[in-house]
Order: sequence, then structure tokens, then C-alpha cells
Amino acid sequence: MTEKEEKILYIGTCAAENSEKAHMPFVMALAALAMDVKATIVLQGAGVYLAKKGYVDMMPPGGGFPPAKELLQNFLELGGKLKVCGPCIKERHIDESELVEGTEITAAGALNIEAMESNAVFTY
Repeated sequence: MTEKEEKILYIGTCAAENSEKAHMPFVMALAALAMDVKATIVLQGAGVYLAKKGYVDMMPPGGGFPPAKELLQNFLELGGKLKVCGPCIKERHIDESELVEGTEITAAGALNIEAMESNAVFTY
């Protein structure tokens, strides 16, 4: 009998307008990865700006956490999956080519499946 892989899904809906809240999915996902738990972050609404190249470089610090640029880089380097809402980037006139390398585009149906397959879902 094989063990089920542990997975946590984090949904981020904030960007620079609420920097502390925008940092939280990355902080939590990095903790999960350190625990050998698979972590996926899906960015929706204003949160999609975090996946735009260069955006996190200009973000104000949030909540005493490391800079968003460092969190994003570490998350991707440690194997975290980063996904963005397709309609949300379209609404904000962000082209797929403007997203940080490794970002996937997703939509409602795929996100629902991801949530059902996860052990937990957190929204920030």
C-alpha cells in the first residue's frame, strides 16, 4: 500500500496594497516544503501581480518577513508550484510572457481539482 502524498494549496489574493498578507502564502508554503509537504500557490485577483517579472523587487516589506523577492525565489528553487488565474491576468493586461519563469496559468475547474486533491487549503 502506498502512502498518499501530502499537499497543501495556498491561495493569494493580495499584492503590494496589503504587503503583509501577500507575503503569507510564501512564508507558509516554504514551511511546508521544509516539512517535505508538496506546496502550490495560486494567485488570484490582485495577487497575480506577484508573479509579474520585477513586481516583487519593488514590494514594501511585510509583517517582518523576508523580502517578497527572496520568498518567491526560494519557493520556486525548492520546487514549489506557482500558478496564476488566467482571467485575472487578462483583466490586468498581464501577458503570459511577463510572468516569472515557472509560473503556470490556471482557471476555476483546475483550481477546484487542485483543492480537492490537497490535504488543506489556505487563503490569504
